[in-house]
Amino acid sequence: MEHYEIVVVGAGLAGSLAALALADTGRSVALVAPAAGRADGRTTALMDRSLDLVRKLGLWDRIAPSAAPLASMRIIDATNRLLRAPTVTFHAPEVGLDAFGYNIPNAPFLSLLETEAESRPSLTRIVASLTAIDFAGERVTLVLDNGHSITADLVVGADGRKSGVREAAGIEVRNWSYPQSAVVLNFAHQMPHQNISTEFHTPDGPFTQVPLPGSRSSLVWVRKPDDAAATVALSADALSDLVERRMQSMLGKVTIDSAAQSFPLSGMAAKSFGKGRAILIGEAAHAFPPIGAQGLNLSLRDIMAAVSLLGSSAIPADFGQRYDRKRRADILTRTVSVDLLNRSLLSDFLPVQMLRAAGMQALASVPPLRNLMMHEGLNPGSAIKSFGNSLREKISRQRA
Repeated sequence: MEHYEIVVVGAGLAGSLAALALADTGRSVALVAPAAGRADGRTTALMDRSLDLVRKLGLWDRIAPSAAPLASMRIIDATNRLLRAPTVTFHAPEVGLDAFGYNIPNAPFLSLLETEAESRPSLTRIVASLTAIDFAGERVTLVLDNGHSITADLVVGADGRKSGVREAAGIEVRNWSYPQSAVVLNFAHQMPHQNISTEFHTPDGPFTQVPLPGSRSSLVWVRKPDDAAATVALSADALSDLVERRMQSMLGKVTIDSAAQSFPLSGMAAKSFGKGRAILIGEAAHAFPPIGAQGLNLSLRDIMAAVSLLGSSAIPADFGQRYDRKRRADILTRTVSVDLLNRSLLSDFLPVQMLRAAGMQALASVPPLRNLMMHEGLNPGSAIKSFGNSLREKISRQRA
């Protein structure tokens, strides 16, 4: 059987990026997944730190023409409730950046990653599905549906919510659902977006416009399941008019230029993110609603953590436990924060509305707090570290 130091199972955005990053460490890596299915019409907003990994992999110059910068991010309360939060706008120059990140269409990004996977000398692309995994021996044995088996020192599960790697490793999950579905589409508009992403908070969930190159934007619209189904069934003209009205004609006339897709929203968190010679990344480890561009950015931090733990020696048998300890705090805090924000939009409980409105008011009116939150969004853990450093400096000055 062919042996690889690392086998990545799953060739979506997270799995493909993981395979490239791990191969660039000099390890022998195999990327196992069937051929790509239907085209992915969604887009992904990658924040500044995530883009550092894309640049390091030598991909940025080729995907940049398809990407649009996110220079400002605006949140508008469109709940029409008694207690409404003020509009809050975050500007990248406030934290010394030209843009918080870039919005990238998934289809050309995946195509580029597939091309790269076939050209990296230390990466082998195996077009096959996984049928069985045996973690019992010193090496992991993977049985493929093409009749071959391979072995590995480490298996990276990037095979989505129904992860076969996770199941074979005996890692349990916690699942929960929301009374929501997300409608995704792309559209052209009459007025320039000025590289501003606008998120309307509605009683059913967020309605988020994200810039694309030129006078185009992508949309993620979270609705009740029946409303989402009705939205997708509309004619292009009717849907264009509906989106324009929901955006308060902020971008002028809207023309839908891609097929609308809809998918139900749910959440999932693995009870462990690594075990023995298996680690989980992306939606094999965590999944939550599309709020605040957290999903793939969290997955890229999974990848960076795995790379940082590798070192140059043989991969230890407890690598999964080491990875779990490193990723646990970041994943759980992001999962809880996104879940709470989403549920706060759905709640009619007045105290919850008061807390949400007060928090948004503080962000709108207290620049240092807004700056702190922007740094935390870009670099998780930096807000707490900054607060701790400031506190220590203040105590030192008082003692002096």
